[in-house]
Amino acid sequence: MRIAQIAPLFESVPPSLYGGSERVVSWLTEELVRLGHEVTLFASGDSHTSARLVPACEKALWRDGACRETLPHHIRMLELVFRELSQFDVLHFHCDYVHFPLVRRCGCSSISTLHGSIHLHDLRPILEEYRDVPLVSISHNQRQPLPNANWVGNVHHGLPRELHTFRHGSGDYLAFLGRVSPEKGLERAIEIARRTGHKLKIAAKIYDEDRPYYEHTIEPLLRSSSFFVEFLGEIGGSAKDEFLGDAKALLFPVEWSEPFGLVMIEALATGTPVIAWRRGSVPEVVQHGVTGFIVSNTDEGVAAVAQLNHLDRKVCRKDFETRFTSERMAKDYLCLYEDAIAARPTSNLPTPGVSG
Repeated sequence: MRIAQIAPLFESVPPSLYGGSERVVSWLTEELVRLGHEVTLFASGDSHTSARLVPACEKALWRDGACRETLPHHIRMLELVFRELSQFDVLHFHCDYVHFPLVRRCGCSSISTLHGSIHLHDLRPILEEYRDVPLVSISHNQRQPLPNANWVGNVHHGLPRELHTFRHGSGDYLAFLGRVSPEKGLERAIEIARRTGHKLKIAAKIYDEDRPYYEHTIEPLLRSSSFFVEFLGEIGGSAKDEFLGDAKALLFPVEWSEPFGLVMIEALATGTPVIAWRRGSVPEVVQHGVTGFIVSNTDEGVAAVAQLNHLDRKVCRKDFETRFTSERMAKDYLCLYEDAIAARPTSNLPTPGVSG
């Protein structure tokens, strides 16, 4: 099959450090190539892939100090994609909705994976207008704000089986991995560590827009808790593998409906269980009492830490291998590609949207 993967341009594919969507696109692309498909990746020029790379900009936009506007680069990428339309059996978009008008008018086979939350005020009008554009969710929970949108499939993320190293030890600290922002609930993680007497290691990125939150809320907590909290900053590669694998548990105290939460399956791949708040996709990823604990408040999080010794790290790893590998993800998407090709429109005339 001739497949085009169209990635967002904010980070390289894969990203050097923090970056969820681009990392998933990389894992999917490499697995499709391994399975024998002809894949073209449209991404930033500093991306690395075994597929054919079409660079839509010189470097990742969030790493480009000269970049002031990101939309022009994505518009140009769409021109590059549709210029080669006849070369592909199917197009797989990961860049939100900017391509919707072209997909409708070109009569091509496509699917569009939405990687973010569905904010009704902003997305209801466009998703209802483009009811003919096939959408894929990354969790069933992600669909809840607009369950009647044109969802043609749900594909949980997956990562390469050998990417992370399974570790047999029980770990001697709690881990927090992600970014520092109010919705990630880092202050809850710090409170759990304080109340349980466990060391907390924090590996997190701070975006400019979240710097005031870090300085006013998190930094004072770090200063007052320096004896049991260690802030490592942004990490990746083997350092992240070791960070997750040597932890007693990953804390995932999210304040919002996280569409997926990639870090949870990264932890499970190392055998590390997850203590997560009952929000968003968490119940679809964590098996309560088996691969971690799903909690509703800090008190329950504290109690869960005391129960970690009852969990088997081998079971965590086995659950990852069964449900969350990139091979499973790629095969799920291949089924959707076949459906999209079979349902290819016979006319290039635009299909009116359905309001509701």
